Amino acid sequence: MAEFSQKRGKHRDEDPLSSAVDFLLANARLVLGVGGAAVLGIATLAVKRLIDRATSPPDKDDGKEEQKSIEESWQELSLLKASTRRPKQRRDDLSQPLPSSAQAPHVPEPELSREPAAVTVSKLLSPNPPPPLCLTLQERLLTYYQNHVVVSESDITLATQLAGDIAQELQSYLHVKFPELPFGDLSLSSPLHDGLEAVAADRTCLLVPLVLEPNLWNFIPGEDTIANDPYYWVIRRTELEYFPRGSSPWDRFMVGGYLSSSVILEVLRKVLVGSVNWPAIGSMMDCLIRPGVASEELLLDVQHDQLELSIAIFPTAASEERSLLAKPQEGLLENLWQQDFYQAETSKLQELDSADSGVRRLCLQLLQGICKHHPSLNRLGINHLAEVILHLSETETDWAEDSLADRFQQVITELIGYLEEGSLPCYFNQHINLFSSLQEWEIDDMGFALYNAVTAPELLLA
Repeated sequence: MAEFSQKRGKHRDEDPLSSAVDFLLANARLVLGVGGAAVLGIATLAVKRLIDRATSPPDKDDGKEEQKSIEESWQELSLLKASTRRPKQRRDDLSQPLPSSAQAPHVPEPELSREPAAVTVSKLLSPNPPPPLCLTLQERLLTYYQNHVVVSESDITLATQLAGDIAQELQSYLHVKFPELPFGDLSLSSPLHDGLEAVAADRTCLLVPLVLEPNLWNFIPGEDTIANDPYYWVIRRTELEYFPRGSSPWDRFMVGGYLSSSVILEVLRKVLVGSVNWPAIGSMMDCLIRPGVASEELLLDVQHDQLELSIAIFPTAASEERSLLAKPQEGLLENLWQQDFYQAETSKLQELDSADSGVRRLCLQLLQGICKHHPSLNRLGINHLAEVILHLSETETDWAEDSLADRFQQVITELIGYLEEGSLPCYFNQHINLFSSLQEWEIDDMGFALYNAVTAPELLLA
């Protein structure tokens, strides 16, 4: 056997192809990382054995050893193939109980670490001890956060400055164009400005407040409207017998006795597309600004040398207790106003994290980053994710940093439950279903993706 090993070693030194394979295996950790190197090691060793048998002279006494090597090579290739193959999930699986961590399928990673040839090659070619072959979920989450979620401070600063300058220019123009309309101070509202942005500084919202006379306009809850939807309100003109039509500058946007969100959106769209001199404004800011003509939203697309930014513009009407947004709707909803919970959600999360030094906001950023990268989960917005975390905070009080992985898995499980029911109750109004705007097939797609990640959350971090 010693003579056989010497012959094989001598032949490898003379074979440039085997040397190249050895060099590839030695540097696999640097290129593919620890997990990739382990998988590549199995396949590479199997291929090397096939090359050695093809190029080595036959020995009479090695027939049994050669047969054994062939069997081992195919076993290793079968293990590699099996490790990359996952069974497809069926829709019926969503109704089955979620498997617990104790029931998770066992992945034979120890078999990889006990492979004699892989250990030998690693020790011979690496001057330092090999790093561990796997990371904990906590470590993977934090690594994913640093590599794929965090947005650079320079991008955030630039995007905020561009959006703020555009807001000032638009506000000045509106005062000149409509001096009779009392617009409030335009403000920016989005994760970009609240320290919750994930992946890229590529979108923000610009709110255009309408200053309404409180004695002339009354906010009517959605349950009392023809739509019978608590998510949407109407703003009704009052005191017409004492203050006839025309007494309020906003009466020109009234339809059927109500302030029409669709009429206001149409007027502002004409202003953005046909009146404002965006080329001149963009040249002053060293960027290119284009209104989104094809978008249903009032949208400005900003192109800068360092980033691209979309600014969604929403007229807003507020009272002491609530804020309503004019969003483009269809059918009976075209004159309704959608209640906005974004500021309430972010404020509540900040309050909870400040009270116990928790990681709710960090968990929210992680989930945002994962959903933005995932083709089936990108329909989950920050409002859906924030609401699930708020609901979970009612029953789970441990949000310390070392519990991030546990809370992350709990949020996934909670989301699956809400998707199975087709309903996500609003934290601030249990009668509002935040999934009402999603189609059934969208809910199914998200359910499949999350159900597969219950026992293997690393699938979401690929």
